Amino acid sequence: MSTDHAVQFTSGSPETVLPPPDPAVADALAVAVALPAAERRAAVSAVAARDPRCLQAWATLAELAEAPIDRYAFARVGYHRGLDALRAAGWRGSGYVRWRHESNRGFLRSLHALEQAAASIGETEEQERCALFLRQLDPEWTTIGPL
Repeated sequence: MSTDHAVQFTSGSPETVLPPPDPAVADALAVAVALPAAERRAAVSAVAARDPRCLQAWATLAELAEAPIDRYAFARVGYHRGLDALRAAGWRGSGYVRWRHESNRGFLRSLHALEQAAASIGETEEQERCALFLRQLDPEWTTIGPL
């Protein structure tokens, strides 16, 4: 049998790993998160305004927000920006997006924040969809959880 045309088989679901954020943006976010609590949200907002594709900034804003509707809005932006980033990275609506890859964490944190925020405003169906989606994207989610 000739190996010139060997067929390669893959096992399991495909896995998508998002590209890391721009190093300058990641540094700015790290500085913003390290600020005193009274200054943190404004600084993280400035990072999100500087680079609206920074999923980590949206997830952080959702986690910092005090009002449930603000948490919901920030999480929803991070979630939708994350879906756009996943599609750009080759994700076709199925397959794994695992927490073990640090660059995926902004999206997964946004999705988790959306799950929690949906619960807090009474959006039970959305909460359940988000919970299921998290576990489909990363079956280990229940043991690792968010940050």
